[in-house]
Amino acid sequence: MAITQAVCTSFKQEILVEGHDFTATTGDTFKIALYSSSATLSASTTAYSATNEVSNSGTYTAGGGSLTAVTPTTSGTTALCDFSDISFTSATITARGALIYNSSASNKAVVVLDFGGDKTSTSGTFTIAFPAADSSNAILRLA
Repeated sequence: MAITQAVCTSFKQEILVEGHDFTATTGDTFKIALYSSSATLSASTTAYSATNEVSNSGTYTAGGGSLTAVTPTTSGTTALCDFSDISFTSATITARGALIYNSSASNKAVVVLDFGGDKTSTSGTFTIAFPAADSSNAILRLA
C-alpha cells in the first residue's frame, strides 16, 4: 500500500468540464479525510472512500472534517487555493496521509496528501497545518 502526494487526475479533467467552487462563503463543501499507512491513494484516486480511513476518535469522525476555504486568487501566472488549518481534538489518531475531496460533488477527489510518515496524536490534538498561500507553496496551485 502507498500514499503518493498528487493533484488527482480526475480533478484536473473535472475543472475543465464542470464546477468545483472553492469560493470561501458560497462555494462547495470540501473535506479532509485521514488515512492509515494501509491506504492506497494517488493521482488515480477519483473519490473519497472509507477504506483504510483512520477510526473515529475525539472530534474526528468518518469522512473527516470540513475545511474552511480561502477564496482562490492568483500570483503572477499561478492560480492558487488554500484552506484554513484544521484540528481534531481529544483524538488518538495515527495517519500517514489524507484526501481532500468535494463533498458537494459526489465526494470527488481533489488532492492526496502524503505526510511522509505516520503522524500521531494520543488523546490530544491532531492538526493539519496548510502551507503559505502563495504561488510556490499553496496546497492547490495551477501554473
